[in-house]
Amino acid sequence: MTTDRIQLLRERLSALDPVELEIIDESHLHIGHAGSRDGAGHYRVKIVSPRFEGLRAVASHRLVYDLVHDLMPHPIHALAIDAKATT
Repeated sequence: MTTDRIQLLRERLSALDPVELEIIDESHLHIGHAGSRDGAGHYRVKIVSPRFEGLRAVASHRLVYDLVHDLMPHPIHALAIDAKATT
């Protein structure tokens, strides 16, 4: 199931034309926390994209959340984002 969720995130975030994309499942760090009790996962996304050029962190994060908002709070409970421009 984790692999499916990571693949789903990868497919969604491909719309940002990332030059680097790493998706880390951190669900094991949140066992017993809200959301994980219902089977939802916690993920960390590290993404580098030219689409973030000139944007503040909040705007870059918004681009990511706009692509995955329907996956929250289930099957994704939490998403930590490290978004950087290519330069």
